[in-house]
Amino acid sequence: MAERLQVSLKTLQRLEKGDPTVAVGTVATAMLVLSELERFTNLLDTAHDDVGLALMDQNLPKRIRSKKAARSSGAL
Repeated sequence: MAERLQVSLKTLQRLEKGDPTVAVGTVATAMLVLSELERFTNLLDTAHDDVGLALMDQNLPKRIRSKKAARSSGAL
């Protein structure tokens, strides 16, 4: 597999362990070799990001109040 990815065995081992310092290009190439590139294209699709959507929902205000209309005093 390391040969197909054109990386060292150490880099492949880091990739398998989930090391975040592995280059994104190496991850993409590995996904291409494993025929999983479609998953990579959906990585940043916010419509499919359940965790991100849940976190955004938590940041929404709990209650939204409408602004009171300014009363007219009748004076010109």
